[in-house]
Amino acid sequence: MIFDFLQLIGGIILAFGQIPQIVQIIRTKSAKDINLKTYIMMFTGILLMETYAINLVSHGSGGAFLITNTLSLFAAGVMIILILKYGKKK
Repeated sequence: MIFDFLQLIGGIILAFGQIPQIVQIIRTKSAKDINLKTYIMMFTGILLMETYAINLVSHGSGGAFLITNTLSLFAAGVMIILILKYGKKK
């Protein structure tokens, strides 16, 4: 039980840790110094972990992992969209 709680708190911190960067990009309308390849690799890794988390949940465990991983996947996806939208010099 304690490890599920630690997973949930740690995963929330990791997922929401991307919010300041997302807000900065939206505010400045610039993502020219952020590497798209980094976020594509992160998104791919998180997507693979998402598959694993779904498997865990289907076997009766890993609910906290699925929740936090889904949040991270969403945040990484938003970052990719913002980099594609604001990444080029205008």
